[in-house]
Amino acid sequence: MSVTRAEIAVVAVAELFRGDGEIVVSPMGLIPQLGAKLARLTFEPDLLMSDGEAYLLTPDGVVEGWQPFRKMLDTIVPHGRRHVVMGANQIDRYGNQNISAIGDHARPKKQLLGVRGAPGNTINHRTSYWVPRHSARVFVDTVDVVSGVGYDNAAKAGPSAQKFHDVHRVVSNLGVFDFGGPDHAMRAVSLHPGVTRDEVAAATAFDIDFTGAGTSREPDAAELRLIREAVDPKGLRDKEVPA
Repeated sequence: MSVTRAEIAVVAVAELFRGDGEIVVSPMGLIPQLGAKLARLTFEPDLLMSDGEAYLLTPDGVVEGWQPFRKMLDTIVPHGRRHVVMGANQIDRYGNQNISAIGDHARPKKQLLGVRGAPGNTINHRTSYWVPRHSARVFVDTVDVVSGVGYDNAAKAGPSAQKFHDVHRVVSNLGVFDFGGPDHAMRAVSLHPGVTRDEVAAATAFDIDFTGAGTSREPDAAELRLIREAVDPKGLRDKEVPA
């Protein structure tokens, strides 16, 4: 069966949670939610979804208890036991993220969401990013406003800011990237099938290290069935990541 780019992206996001075990996950946006659900239905059954669920549910949909969001903020979020996947209007080579404003902060060209929970997310636990349209306008040399804290700014802030700081990976419609380069610079982990290095380089405002980059894996037959029949039967994924 043919596999779409969107389905590759869902699997790539699911792989963000591999090895997380029993942890709270907060996938923000459609593809992150689909990836987290796929991971929970397959190789990470102990994941607990926080956003959009007021109850603790078993994989069969049985209600086990109530999860007050305020309680989660008090007991889980500040202690490194959460993995959040956020979006990014801008992200730089060291993992600084901007969802606040484009342009000078005093007189921005475009006002966005504001920093929201991004500083606390990045300082308190593992954070990954989902970017549906990889371009040089998003993957920038320097973000206009630091919302999510990258490795360089966490180092400047000192040990207290680094205790749980863990910018894990970035998944885009072109590939998967981590921060394993020199000084935690971004590098390519894998490119999605059909994507070339030149295509990624042209869509990124800074140099990307492609050393060791592989090809993002496709879903197996069981995962593909889950994506199409259980996780996203309406095919909303293809509207966010066209074939």
